[in-house]
Amino acid sequence: MSKYRVVGISFDHMHMGDLLRMVHDHPEAEIAGIYDPDPKQMASAIENFAIPADRVFTDFDACMSATQPDLAILCAATADHADYTERLAAYNTNVFVEKPFAGSIADARRMLAAMDGTGKLMAINWPLAWVESHLTAKRLIDEGMIGDLIEVHFYDGNRGPLYHLADKVEVSADEVERQKPDSWWYKKASGGGSLLDYLGYGATLGTWYMDGAAPLEVTSVIDEAPGIEVDQHSITICRYARGLSKMETRWGTFTDPWMIQPQPTCGFAFVGTQGTIASPDYADHVTVQTRTEPTPTPVPVDRLPQGRRNAIEYVLHCIGTGAPITGPLDPAIGLVGQRIVDTAARSAMEKRTLALLP
Repeated sequence: MSKYRVVGISFDHMHMGDLLRMVHDHPEAEIAGIYDPDPKQMASAIENFAIPADRVFTDFDACMSATQPDLAILCAATADHADYTERLAAYNTNVFVEKPFAGSIADARRMLAAMDGTGKLMAINWPLAWVESHLTAKRLIDEGMIGDLIEVHFYDGNRGPLYHLADKVEVSADEVERQKPDSWWYKKASGGGSLLDYLGYGATLGTWYMDGAAPLEVTSVIDEAPGIEVDQHSITICRYARGLSKMETRWGTFTDPWMIQPQPTCGFAFVGTQGTIASPDYADHVTVQTRTEPTPTPVPVDRLPQGRRNAIEYVLHCIGTGAPITGPLDPAIGLVGQRIVDTAARSAMEKRTLALLP
C-alpha cells in the first residue's frame, strides 16, 4: 500500500515543523514536498527531515503539480488562509489548516465554499484539541458529571509567538526584539495579535464544549501598548442564553505553559449546574467538584486512543476511513468560533458590546 503523500505549504507559522514531524513519524505517510517562497524559511525542516532537493519548492504550482498530494498542511499567515485554500482546492486535495481558521468570517466562508463540492476534507487544527486534560473534561461534561454546562472560562497564551520555533526550540529575548518589527505576528494587516492568535482556541473549543451553541452578545477589551500595532492581551465576555463565559488571551505570560504553568493558570474552567471542572493545559489530571462531593477531587486524564493521538494521525485516519472531521477541527464548529473572534475584534475596536456577527 502506497503512503499518504503530504505537502507543507508556507512556513509562516512555526507549527509547520511540529506537523511535519508527525508526518515524518507516521508509518503510512511521507513528506512529498514543501513549499515557501522564501527558501530560508524551509531550511530547518530540510535538515530535520532530510528532505531531498527535488521535494523543495519555491513555486506553489510546481509543488502541487509535481507532488499531487493526498493532504496539504497550510501554515500561512492568517490573512492568507483563504487565498491559499482556494488555490489548494483547485488541486483537489484534502486541506489541513493550522489555527486560526481565517482572517475574517468572510474569509472562513470563502474557504468553506472553495472546498464545497470537491469531495475532500478540510480540518482546522487547534493544538489544544490534543491535550488530554481538555478531552477528559469534555467526556466528563458529556457524561453529565457537572450537570448542564453554563459557563466556560478560558485563559491562555505564552511568552510571545517569537520565543519559540518548531519543536518548542527557544529563542533568546534579544532575538525576539530584533525580529518583532518585521514579523507578521505583530502586523494588523497579516492577522497578528494575541486575540487573533489565541481567542480562537477558547471560542472554538468553547463552542465544542457547548455542543455548538453560539453566544448572543460579545464584549471585548484589548491592551494598547505604545509602539506595537497589535494587542498582546485581550479579555472577552460572551453572553449566552444560559449565562456568561470569559475568554482571555495573553502574550507575555510569566512562563510558557508547556514548560512551567504560569499564574494565572493556562487552560479551561467549566461551571455546570451540578459542579465544576478545572482543566489546565498539559496536566495529568482534571479537578472536579460536584454538589454531592464539593471537595476538589483529581481525576486522571484519559489517554488518547490510536487514530486520535495527534492531529495528523487523526486527519489521515479520517481520509482513509471516509469518516467526517468532528470536534474542534470541524469547520462548522470553527465558523462559530470565527464569528466570536470577529465580533470580539470589532467590539474591542469600537469599545462597546455587540450582537454576535452573522
